[in-house]
Amino acid sequence: MAYSPVSFPELTRAEEQVMLVLWQRGPSFAKEVQAALPAAPPLAYTTVSTIIRVLAQKGFVGHEAFGRTHRYWALVGQDAYREFLLGKLLATYFGGSMGALLGFHIRTAGLDAAQLGQLVGQAYQQLVPAAADAPGPAAAG
Repeated sequence: MAYSPVSFPELTRAEEQVMLVLWQRGPSFAKEVQAALPAAPPLAYTTVSTIIRVLAQKGFVGHEAFGRTHRYWALVGQDAYREFLLGKLLATYFGGSMGALLGFHIRTAGLDAAQLGQLVGQAYQQLVPAAADAPGPAAAG
């Protein structure tokens, strides 16, 4: 089955790091984003502000003015961006085939049958609604 990705502009590593902060923290001021970035050495405030402005131009980030400062939030959801990256990986390296990607991972990771079973179980849990895990009503007695 071929995979058809959604399309987004490419993000640099620094842009991805800023987006990861916004996805994790939610709406944030540039100083808060700067403080949450894992960069070593830390990025300057002006650098973080520039990255955020570029992300806004690319349509990834929205903002609201508070006097001379702005609060920023993600306009593109993390799952949508994950879908884009996975689609790009599949299309570029695996001919659009999820089976080819999984086969490659199984082979290169050296997974045995038990580990493969765990992987399938973890994937299945992503498909099962949370309500299915909740206990049912108590039996009348």
